[in-house]
Amino acid sequence: MSIVELTRNCFQSGVSASSWVGLCKLFLEEDVTVQSQETIESEISNSVLLLFRSYPGDPDLHGYLKYAVQNKMVSLAVFVATLLQAARSSKLHNAATLDMLCRIALDAHYASGLPAIGSLVAAEDSLMDILSIVQDALALLRTAHSVRMTHFHQLTTSASELVVALLTCIPDLSQLPTGQAMVHFADVNDLLQNFRLTPELRQLLETFFFSLSLVIGDEAKSTREAQMIQTVPMVRGKGELVGMGSNTDIVTLSLILNHIVTFRGCESGAGDGDYPVALILGTFRWTSWTPVVFYTQLVLSAFSCLAQCSSVDAGLIWKAFMVGRLPRLLVSFQKHVNTESNADTDWKIALQGALSNLLRRNDLLTSCHKVLSEMEGTEGQRPLTCSFIHQLLSYGLVDQRIAVGLDSGISNYSVPSLQSEAEDSGQTPESFIEWKINRDTEETEQWLEKLWRNPGSHALFTELLLKKLSTCISQLDLESLSQCCKVLHLSNHAVDILALHTNIANLVSQLLGFLEEYNCETVGDPQSAISLLGMIVLFLQSNVTRFNLQQSTFIVKNRTLSCEYLLPNLSQAVAYDKVSPEDATAFNAWFKTLFDNSSEGIDDTILRCTNPKTLLRISPALLLHAIKMTSEGKIESDILNNGVMYFIDPVLNWTLVNAIKYLTLEIQQRVLNAPMHLEVLQTIVTSASCPRPVLLLCGPYVLSLVAQRKKENLLSATFDNEEVQQVIGEILGPKQAGHINALLQTSRSWQDQPRQAIQDALTLARTGKGPFIDIEHCLKVASPSRFLQLLWSQLVISAGLGGPIEGIKRLAIHVLTMPQPGPPLLPIFINTVLPSLITFIDGQQSSEQTTQADLLYSIVSSLFTAAVSMEVAMRTVMGHQAPALGQHSSVLARRLVTDLCSHKFSYTSTILSQRLSASPPCVANFPIFMELSV
Repeated sequence: MSIVELTRNCFQSGVSASSWVGLCKLFLEEDVTVQSQETIESEISNSVLLLFRSYPGDPDLHGYLKYAVQNKMVSLAVFVATLLQAARSSKLHNAATLDMLCRIALDAHYASGLPAIGSLVAAEDSLMDILSIVQDALALLRTAHSVRMTHFHQLTTSASELVVALLTCIPDLSQLPTGQAMVHFADVNDLLQNFRLTPELRQLLETFFFSLSLVIGDEAKSTREAQMIQTVPMVRGKGELVGMGSNTDIVTLSLILNHIVTFRGCESGAGDGDYPVALILGTFRWTSWTPVVFYTQLVLSAFSCLAQCSSVDAGLIWKAFMVGRLPRLLVSFQKHVNTESNADTDWKIALQGALSNLLRRNDLLTSCHKVLSEMEGTEGQRPLTCSFIHQLLSYGLVDQRIAVGLDSGISNYSVPSLQSEAEDSGQTPESFIEWKINRDTEETEQWLEKLWRNPGSHALFTELLLKKLSTCISQLDLESLSQCCKVLHLSNHAVDILALHTNIANLVSQLLGFLEEYNCETVGDPQSAISLLGMIVLFLQSNVTRFNLQQSTFIVKNRTLSCEYLLPNLSQAVAYDKVSPEDATAFNAWFKTLFDNSSEGIDDTILRCTNPKTLLRISPALLLHAIKMTSEGKIESDILNNGVMYFIDPVLNWTLVNAIKYLTLEIQQRVLNAPMHLEVLQTIVTSASCPRPVLLLCGPYVLSLVAQRKKENLLSATFDNEEVQQVIGEILGPKQAGHINALLQTSRSWQDQPRQAIQDALTLARTGKGPFIDIEHCLKVASPSRFLQLLWSQLVISAGLGGPIEGIKRLAIHVLTMPQPGPPLLPIFINTVLPSLITFIDGQQSSEQTTQADLLYSIVSSLFTAAVSMEVAMRTVMGHQAPALGQHSSVLARRLVTDLCSHKFSYTSTILSQRLSASPPCVANFPIFMELSV
């Protein structure tokens, strides 16, 4: 038994306060463990405070604590410390509870007749201990202003009294480290600016604020900036570059985090090694935020993005990122930022300040909980904040004391991990994973879903699975590799786990290399071998499509491999007369095997002689040619149907993705009047043997076909619209199928998608939410120059609506400085678009000229600083020497100066020249701008 259990049993049995204290003393006398007096007192106090979570405002619990304090079972100083730590937990945010706890402390203090330093705070406490208690008290004061008040409990009054008493305990601050002083400085400043305080409390806080400002001093701020300048070298002028409202802005980091999570598994996404770390580091450099402000914006941005999720699946992906991946990224971020800067920054204190700010945002945390609680079975789960803090603690990003101070229940937090599951089954994690994969049962599918909801185990799972896959590939172990791919298809989220922790392109390249090396000519059972290879091909097709790798090239063992053969290029014809000479022999042999009356079926010889890549290429032509021959009366319908059955069989069903896509295209080209094509399509789609990955990949094409037929009210005896739609809908799920149908019915032109994407992002930025824009998709619809012109026109419209332009500017800078797989936008903007914008602005009315020239300068001045920050971050983290954004920022600066100097009579050029040459940060980073003042 423990003190916690003893207290709970006494309370639930109606034991009086005096009897409870007596039982505690008896228990401690018999307890053989050696503990300090402070630890014992803390344990007794916390044992009652924990019960207040379930029994808010209970008078018996109030009596327990009051009696314990009065009878010295718990010293007042220990009670105050434990009370303030416990009060940080949202589970204790009840006005009646907190008010009566504050009154216990205050009444005991007043009754003692001692100064606060000897009663509320232990006389031997250090400066750091006292400041930690004060910070907890300020957090309580914030809580008092946010919880629902009652007429019987004046929590704001009690909390204010307690803070006033504790502020008198603060000793000399001259030895306080600058980093920690800045944390407290921001904390107090927030209270003074945003809360209604009593005159006495406000005076004491202003005194504390002034003392902290003396510790920090202008010299400390300048030193940090100077150190960063020497490292880049670069200068950051905070007011000019990031705006006066930047400390409360989540636009910049929301754009970064949305990109990282949306493109997880891709280049620059969450799983791409240290690439996302470089993006975060580059943002830290150019924003010039202090560590506590930067971490606050990072954490608030992540939680805001989750709160904006429109589905549980999206919310779970964000949870998996925040708990399972983000802490690892922060470890790497701190390593690199400490390497490039000599600044003495305590990142643990900064993170503590950020988490404290997060925990005050009850509105945000409630929204996050609402998104996640829609998932069945989450009611009993720990809050997201607890899981997040626990992971930060496990990675050493915060100390145990800080974690407990933020959430007193963290020490009791326990979630079964992959490691503990393996140990419970008497296996190593490696053997446990292999055991689960090889089972291939419904239980394995359930285990994968359970793993998905435990983000703390995702990194280990990814590491072990990649190791397993790598072993299978190096040993050409087809059966085990195919089984891994099959299991990954069982769960919708299994690949999401991998994508958050690794670059999927690396896995795809390894599997492509395996397909190149594996040879069916010598295997004993080629039919089984080709079926197993088919599962790998389906896995590749699914993920090449999902992660947009169709145009990528892969280097494997000094060979350049392409994945184009995996998926069809629908612009290329596949008719019989279009089959390439190299595939003609295989085509004729397979056509005779599948659609000849004298064929005895697929034998081992033809499988050994045909490369799987060739089968993928010729399968659409085989099917379409057989349909054509049947419609011309050259093949009987029974022969066609028999051949189609071969395609549904596991030996060939992995080739159906290409076949179905071409089949739907052929039907549309025939203006939907293709009864035989429709019959074959329905046979394949509704067959129980059609692999699920095939329907997932082809489902949108088939739904598009069904929608067209319904729109034109077409009926056919060979094609049942409803049955086909139902089958596809069950595979895709109602939400995805509904989304596809909605897109098919929309009247919006696809050419307007870039404009709409920009408008949506600007709307979110203006309303203080986390925006996102898919730049890569926009560039597939519009040319880079056209897209940038659209961006400028929407920026001008948004700026004309009034209000701050900070979010508008940040969106523009994100678009121009985010590394892209396509054409780099920054050089195109500076070299091509900017000169045309200058000409355009010069032709506007005087008032419009001034407004647009100001906006253009605001973007350009920040743009160059952001660009050089990203370049340095890429070089520091990734070792990239090549221009990260297409051209070096110094080259672009020189080009801009040349253009501006050649247009000296231009109003807009003059404004840009004067302001760039007069901007200390711009001139310090790019001395070439001094030439503009001549």
